[in-house]
Amino acid sequence: MSVVISPYVRKVLVCLALKRIDYVIDPIVPLYGDDESSRISPVRRVPVFIDESLTITDSRSLCEYRRVAIPEPILYPTTPARARARAGWKKMPIRAWGGVRFPLVGSERVIKRWVWGEEANQAVVSRALEIEAPQILDYLEHEYTGVSTFLYGELGIADIAVVSFLRNASVAGFAIDPARWPAMHALASRALQHPAFIALQKFEELALHTPLLAQRDALIAAGAPVSMQSHAVVAPRAGARAM
Repeated sequence: MSVVISPYVRKVLVCLALKRIDYVIDPIVPLYGDDESSRISPVRRVPVFIDESLTITDSRSLCEYRRVAIPEPILYPTTPARARARAGWKKMPIRAWGGVRFPLVGSERVIKRWVWGEEANQAVVSRALEIEAPQILDYLEHEYTGVSTFLYGELGIADIAVVSFLRNASVAGFAIDPARWPAMHALASRALQHPAFIALQKFEELALHTPLLAQRDALIAAGAPVSMQSHAVVAPRAGARAM
């Protein structure tokens, strides 16, 4: 189960593309999931990954699982151990906003409007976009200054995680000022031109401009790898308002 505009889903799908792993998606917003979807993911978060008898409901665990199961290409630094730890550590600042604050922006601007017909809390949105995001970008700008391609040469997990949230930040109306954050602007531009990201963008744009209940058919018509069966229902169900 996945929401194609979720940064967590995007991170996993980019990793799967780089690993050349075929997949199908059940494109549903968690609040539109049936009883089985709630059983699989009790907190109704995405992505939910099912590989035969194995179910994983955390994007970090899923990427790590695929790293071990299919080592090539290498998305995590191999040596030394400090570099591997740093790759995970470097994602923490963006998770601080993306993992806590961005779902609030998504919930305010998307879920409230699309699902519940409610207006966004502009104070929450403004603080996230005007104060918290710039603080994180200032930090990441320092870390990526001098990086000519990606953090460890080839596109890797740290870059994928960061750019997945930057993509959603742009959707939420936050533009990366190239004068203030030239390294981050360059990173986002490079990564979003990578085939693994490009392949997802037409489906993301389609989802952004298609009513929720019509997205499955629209994605199928556009050639997205959509599952034959779905856990979707036609009305939202009360639960966690986060993706």
